[in-house]
Amino acid sequence: MTKYTFTEKQDTRSGFGAGLLEVGRSNENVVALCADLTGSLKMTAFQKEFPDRFFQTGIAEANMMGLAAGMTIGGKIPYTGTFANFSTGRVYDQIRQSIAYSEKNVKICASHAGLTLGEDGATHQILEDLGMMKMMPNMVVINPCDYHQTKAATIAIADHHGPVYLRFGRPKMPVFTPEDQTFRIGKAINFIAGNDVSIFATGHMLWYAIEAEAILSEQGISAEVINIHTIKPLDQEAILHSVAKTGCAVTAEEHQINGGLGDSVAQTLCRNHPAPVEFIGVNNSFGESGKPLELLDKYGLSTESIVSAAEKVIGRK
Repeated sequence: MTKYTFTEKQDTRSGFGAGLLEVGRSNENVVALCADLTGSLKMTAFQKEFPDRFFQTGIAEANMMGLAAGMTIGGKIPYTGTFANFSTGRVYDQIRQSIAYSEKNVKICASHAGLTLGEDGATHQILEDLGMMKMMPNMVVINPCDYHQTKAATIAIADHHGPVYLRFGRPKMPVFTPEDQTFRIGKAINFIAGNDVSIFATGHMLWYAIEAEAILSEQGISAEVINIHTIKPLDQEAILHSVAKTGCAVTAEEHQINGGLGDSVAQTLCRNHPAPVEFIGVNNSFGESGKPLELLDKYGLSTESIVSAAEKVIGRK
């Protein structure tokens, strides 16, 4: 067992805001656009420091995507900001036609994703966004786990030429990754080594995977915990290396089971190294209004759910 601790909780959207300000200071081509949610996206500091590089588009998300695509032609690096539901479902056509098709250098930054949006309910708790974006040709899809990793990812994507979907959330979650980390797109991070089961987690679910490892360790089960912060391009080498050792896997994501990380891991394994997999995610349903952590428990996205899935998948080997 490897003991991970945290001394504070912060929301990942604040990591985005801090990263946006820092990358704005270091790269004058970075511009920001927001669809009337500047405070919610933590973009206020960038707006105040760079008023000439900040564009408030109002509640017109489709127009925001078109503006961002056009700005890239002049060499700008636009970061768009709104809720994940509005960053994907509402503007899928604009992203497909104006951004992904021609590989425009737009960074689609999406907050308030998943069940942990909480009280806003099912209409805003998008659980299909990772799937929609990973199916889009030319799109990079990133889902960091905590404040520090979100900040690092926000900075790193400016150096990647092409469209990126960056997903983060509203609730305060444990901060447990290094403050000075360098984010590498498409490179998974092995948090805890193990031999009996591989747990591949993304976003908020990584902390619950770490908690699950501690419980499994007390039961004599050695779990390997890997942070899949980049859904696309997927680090297939890391997945195959881990499962070649453990023989089975659990995936954990705050997303529909269909179309997300679990699907990608299962495809990788069935093509290269068939092994049993159990999936932690929302199973073909919408969310509902409620407290964020209570919703995770209700929909089976908890530490205990990961423990049970690990025990089950080990029995299937």
